[in-house]
Amino acid sequence: MPKSAKAKAAEHVPPPLPEPLAVPVADAHTHLDMQSGTVEEALEKAAAVGVPRVVQIGCDVARAHWAVKVAAEHPDAIWAAVALHPNEAPRIEAEEGPAALDAALAEIAELAASPHVRAIGETGLDYYRTGEEGVAAQRRSFRAHLRLAKELDKALVIHDREAHADVLRLLKEEGAPRRTVFHCYSGDAAMAEVCADEGYFLSFAGNVTFRSAQPLRDALAVAPPELLLVETDAPFLTPAPFRGRPNAPYLIPVTLRAMAEVKGMDEAELGRHVAANTERVFG
Repeated sequence: MPKSAKAKAAEHVPPPLPEPLAVPVADAHTHLDMQSGTVEEALEKAAAVGVPRVVQIGCDVARAHWAVKVAAEHPDAIWAAVALHPNEAPRIEAEEGPAALDAALAEIAELAASPHVRAIGETGLDYYRTGEEGVAAQRRSFRAHLRLAKELDKALVIHDREAHADVLRLLKEEGAPRRTVFHCYSGDAAMAEVCADEGYFLSFAGNVTFRSAQPLRDALAVAPPELLLVETDAPFLTPAPFRGRPNAPYLIPVTLRAMAEVKGMDEAELGRHVAANTERVFG
């Protein structure tokens, strides 16, 4: 049945502000440059509900420059992460050649040296959007980011989509950085146990609230609290019951409360773990 004009209009209305968190936590992964409104408005709304800091992801060269700039302008509220997204690496190589990919990786490395950059990411592997012809470029880019994170002793933020086995294999082959984060964790409970054994951090986004996401909730259930982070990946993955409407850092409380329910933990108890973990990773 076609949606009414009223229903379509409602999809563009931002969700209301949730009740503030008992313990402040950070949004471990967001894209302020893809959201409506100003950075200052986003930060103000987030702080009002107990989200005083966000990790801004720069996932191509231009966005990485922007991430460093905005983090420098808001040092108390924004940490930057920079990298070439797994789908960006094969695009560059296909359109401009291997030398262009090398140049882009070198530019990311230069930006990554900034004190405002607390992580290398999001990098990794994405076999959902990139076919066989782009896998080699993705793997080369991922290895380069892995080495950069270790060289600079900064956290590594991983994008892993339909590539679990290869992501874990390359981490093993290269040797993982001291602080490794699976952004928007997408594996099952068995993989969560493997990650926990390796000391990898698992960051859960709003999709953990989706009705179809029981495997994610199973993974969250077995993940140790001392390895958990929370994120929005805004403007994507808006948590239920607001799915389909714009996501933003101020909706972190919705996801954190859903996570606490899955873990059978008090919201404040989980919040203390997540806040401490975020500081360990990015601080």
